[in-house]
Amino acid sequence: MAKALSVTRSLSMRGVVAVLLCLVATVATISFTVLSPSAAQARTYTAMIIDGDTGETLHEYRADHKVYPASLTKIMTLYMVFDALEHGKVSLSTRMKVSKRAWGQAPSKLGLQPGETISVKDAILALVTKSANDIAVVVAEHLGGTEIKFAQMMTSEARRLGMSRTTFRNASGLPNRGQMTTARDMIKLAVALRKNYGSYYHYFATQKFRFGNRTYGNHNNLLASYYGTDGIKTGYINASGFNLVASVNRNGKRLIGVVFGGRTARTRDDQMKKLLDQAYMKLTKDGEIVVPRPRISPEDKILPADAQLLIAKRSTLREAEQPGRIDTQTVVTRLKPETGAGWGIQVGAFSDQRRAQEAVLAAARTAPDVLRLTRAAVEQQASGTGIVYRARLLGFDGENEARAACDALKRENVACIPVNAGDAG
Repeated sequence: MAKALSVTRSLSMRGVVAVLLCLVATVATISFTVLSPSAAQARTYTAMIIDGDTGETLHEYRADHKVYPASLTKIMTLYMVFDALEHGKVSLSTRMKVSKRAWGQAPSKLGLQPGETISVKDAILALVTKSANDIAVVVAEHLGGTEIKFAQMMTSEARRLGMSRTTFRNASGLPNRGQMTTARDMIKLAVALRKNYGSYYHYFATQKFRFGNRTYGNHNNLLASYYGTDGIKTGYINASGFNLVASVNRNGKRLIGVVFGGRTARTRDDQMKKLLDQAYMKLTKDGEIVVPRPRISPEDKILPADAQLLIAKRSTLREAEQPGRIDTQTVVTRLKPETGAGWGIQVGAFSDQRRAQEAVLAAARTAPDVLRLTRAAVEQQASGTGIVYRARLLGFDGENEARAACDALKRENVACIPVNAGDAG
């Protein structure tokens, strides 16, 4: 009897051990599935590129797969602001009050205190550059009464625009399981925004925004690194990865692209540039590359760094085959005496135009963090011995900031002097 009982207990223990082993194996399998980078990437990476003029799809990958929009949500928040402006519900000078709920939002934020106010114009710039979550709620509460109601308004507008797989639960893009979109829907929103509210689209090209005593840079790095980019927005939460909607215009040919699920901001940007380069190649005729010609800024005839000089790529391709190459015949501008106040730095003065361009590029690559908010200018000036091309980066807030930039360059053995932007010497 005792022997039989011992056998029974032994069998029972074996059964328990077997069950435990099965559970451990199951948990291990589940853990591996959740943590596998390849699986995570497969869930989140989507992309789409279209011809902005014809609507033709030039590239798509899982464009209808639902993903978290993160701060791309703010594109729709801004769309609603532009709609309110267009219909006279608010003006750019309208003041909007900060509530305790807005104040309590997670970063990124401006950090205004409850009871303070912000103008509609500053709110637009804060959303475009800083991607301020507190200001998104300020906008939502001003236009919708509550953020929940505003999110419902956003979703209704999304349906009207044909964004059938998009649902908004908040105005900022902060994590919410019910807030979903697709690459195709974000393309539709970008197209609709330019079509319906094109007069406000220029805000997306803003590279820096000064508010109070601080200056905020735009998170959209393509504005400063990919020729022709004029908007529109980045986004990130842990569940989505790094997202980007970009609009690029070269020689009158516009492309609109979306990338979701980048591992880092840099890999996201690199992937977008790669897809855009491939798309521009598809638009060539008889193998001839569409070569962009840099724009001259209407303001003071100074070339903005976002679209002219910080674009050269080292490639095995011949220079004429690089879609983002510099056109050396159009990149130089003649200095005007009234160029204006402000400080800049000069990294050389040359008798050869190309050498001046190369000097600006070299400086920008050497200290990208210091110089990313500046405007690059190769300025042509007559001297007693002929034409001189001065390689400068402009747009510093003061002399101390310009000197600090020079110090950073000098540590890397790059010649540099601070200059007053209005100095024609």
